[in-house]
Amino acid sequence: MGAARWATFDCYGTLVDWNRGIATQLAQQFGAAAAPRLLKRYHELEPGLQEDGTRTYRQVLTDGLAELAVEEGVALDGQADALARSLPDWPPFPEVPGALRSLRAEGWKLAILSNSDPDLIAESQRSLGLQAELVVVAGEIGSYKPQHRHWEVFFERSGADRARHVHVAASLFHDIAPARELGLTSVWINRLGELPEPEPTRELSDLTRLPETLAELVPA
Repeated sequence: MGAARWATFDCYGTLVDWNRGIATQLAQQFGAAAAPRLLKRYHELEPGLQEDGTRTYRQVLTDGLAELAVEEGVALDGQADALARSLPDWPPFPEVPGALRSLRAEGWKLAILSNSDPDLIAESQRSLGLQAELVVVAGEIGSYKPQHRHWEVFFERSGADRARHVHVAASLFHDIAPARELGLTSVWINRLGELPEPEPTRELSDLTRLPETLAELVPA
């Protein structure tokens, strides 16, 4: 038996349907017709709010919603923290719990590297039915992906063999690009039909075939 096989995951957008979760709240605050446009705008705003690493993710969500409200000329009326409060209810993608169970059954160690906070990721793990061996979150380390600190902390804490590790994520900007910069094997979960720029090691449309794909990349 070789060294442990590790799969690291982004959470929101990869395991949990954050677009659905955010859009649901935007529809409640600004109306259903505006939600698709404001979801796109939220994604434009978020990296700037994360850039210096000083805000918790709860504050990033709250400040992002506040900026949208100012731009739209809408008063939030006591709902300033609506996005942050809603996060524990954001649903997993349907195939994800089964795929994670299969990986566990095949002996993989699982870790989450997330631009989130410890309490929020704990709630999401409950919804996923997952207790990861290791969790690294921005609210703990003071750094947001695409900075490299999440991976540095992961390897420091896990002692994982880089040749027996794969990073799995949906965001080219936050995850696949830095994984390439670090020379890591990656699987891109392309849920939105985007173009692979930069290119991952492998590409899947969801996690259904992830166990077989990881087994091909890192045999037991």
